Amino acid sequence: MQLRIFTEPQEGATYDQLRRVAAATEDLGFDAFFRSDHYLAMDTDGLPGPTDAWVTLAGLARETTRIRLGTLVSPVTFRLPGPLAISVAQIDAMSGGRVELGIGAGWYEVEHTAYGIPFPRLGDRFDLLEEQLAVITGLWESPPGQRYSFTGDRYTLTDSPALPKPVQRPRPPLILGGKGRTRTPRLAARFADEFNVGFSSRRGRARRRPACDGDRTRRRRPATDRSRGHAGPDRRPDRAVRRARRLPCVPAGARSRRPRPPGTALRPGAEPGRLTCSSAVLVSSAGAE
Repeated sequence: MQLRIFTEPQEGATYDQLRRVAAATEDLGFDAFFRSDHYLAMDTDGLPGPTDAWVTLAGLARETTRIRLGTLVSPVTFRLPGPLAISVAQIDAMSGGRVELGIGAGWYEVEHTAYGIPFPRLGDRFDLLEEQLAVITGLWESPPGQRYSFTGDRYTLTDSPALPKPVQRPRPPLILGGKGRTRTPRLAARFADEFNVGFSSRRGRARRRPACDGDRTRRRRPATDRSRGHAGPDRRPDRAVRRARRLPCVPAGARSRRPRPPGTALRPGAEPGRLTCSSAVLVSSAGAE
């Protein structure tokens, strides 16, 4: 079981507050610090304003030494795949190999119109997502010294040096987030190390499992399901951590007297028979004052 801190700073948090939360995450023995990737608040006035997810993680890469760092999850609409691959690889180097890239199709249209970001229809966003996953993994996984080219309907790369390479080889873990029942789990099965179904029930994960299983032959790595939950308004603002929810989780293929919950699988690098699962803890910015 891993416990990972998850924050939503678009609701109102500065970098200094996030830095203090990340420091507490490390000091208190948690495994990772993750943050959302949004530019517009949903439940508050959002003051003092949004912080960029990957700029934040670059700073925290130098401010921390042990915890893993990542996004849950970055919308495919915010960044081009080539520059994103470069940024994440650089932050992976800055952190000594502790970065994880969470990515999804995006859903919050209002933040796009607020900041002039194109927001294509859903099918087009999934096309972008599929090609971005192919490009990013292709750039990272191509052998050093070998050029990389890609021709798709959305992106074209010609004779790229495919640099820089991330510290983690063949690449940092990829987390695919979303609630789609067919295309999302298929992309997770094909590209991702983890499939994040936010605020989903066990029944909801079970409905998506057949799509994952149907594309398993195209996988590069087995995927781990990570669901997350958080509490409502914090009635004790002096406490940053609100709640952690445990997930029943048994590695795929391991023998157990208890049935393996749908949607769970062995994380890459885990030993056979060893339990590997992640949960998230939502943090209030008030607790970082």
